[in-house]
Amino acid sequence: MKKIFLVGLLVSFVVVAEVPLNIVKISNNVYALKGETSQRSKDNFGNNSTHGVIIGKKSVLLIDSGASFLGAKQIHNAIKTITEKPIKYVVNTGGQDHRWLGNDYFYQLGSNIIASQKTHDDQIARTDYHLNRLSILIGRSLNGTKPFYANETFNNKKIFNFEGTHLELYHFGEAHTVGDIIIWMPDEKIMFSGDVVFVDRMLGTGPAKNIKSWIKVFEKMAQFKPKVIVPGHGSVTNLKIATQDTYDYLIFLRDKIRKIIEDDGGILSATNINQEKFK
Repeated sequence: MKKIFLVGLLVSFVVVAEVPLNIVKISNNVYALKGETSQRSKDNFGNNSTHGVIIGKKSVLLIDSGASFLGAKQIHNAIKTITEKPIKYVVNTGGQDHRWLGNDYFYQLGSNIIASQKTHDDQIARTDYHLNRLSILIGRSLNGTKPFYANETFNNKKIFNFEGTHLELYHFGEAHTVGDIIIWMPDEKIMFSGDVVFVDRMLGTGPAKNIKSWIKVFEKMAQFKPKVIVPGHGSVTNLKIATQDTYDYLIFLRDKIRKIIEDDGGILSATNINQEKFK
């Protein structure tokens, strides 16, 4: 009896400890689902990220499927509070775990999974890395997760009409990951930037192999002059704040590291860079 009681307490604790997604309404048919800006954990199921939801006449298009089976289920439950329409499409904006490791959950529901070809290749190349890292960071919350790669890909551009909503998908080059895309809604001037933009937290530069390319990708995104940006991490924002939190930091990083290299400095010199401006 004591064992059963203790198990019951543990289950209750897990339920209470779950970190909910913050649902933000952007327009009549567009929402953002904002997760924590801290590290992945068993309580957030790896969803320390921001996701997008576009509701069509008959179904839903989800932007980024979460970092795990439970993370995908959490996203689905959040969507159910908005609409009961089925999720017809899932777009993976990049190759990071919380952009695609929930794909299998939605594919089993009948969703079509779309990504750039570069992201598809990145998903395959880094599957083991993501699963090994998540097993440490989120532990048992990884249970049930099965990698499923995008089943529809495009190279640099994809334009389609989603049940009356005009969408434009662009891969401009490497950013946070090699296959990062942006999703543009020209009629409403809403931009889903994926991990091209981080706000409210430090940029994750770990997977980035080409900071110069990331800067150029941001510049191309900015040319659209979006009124609203749904970032890959952090709160729904605008171009001014996105520029301050992402672009300005990338420029800062590039210039400071370039100076160290020009002065024949070592990698440890980077730890002495004064980053107070971005605290």
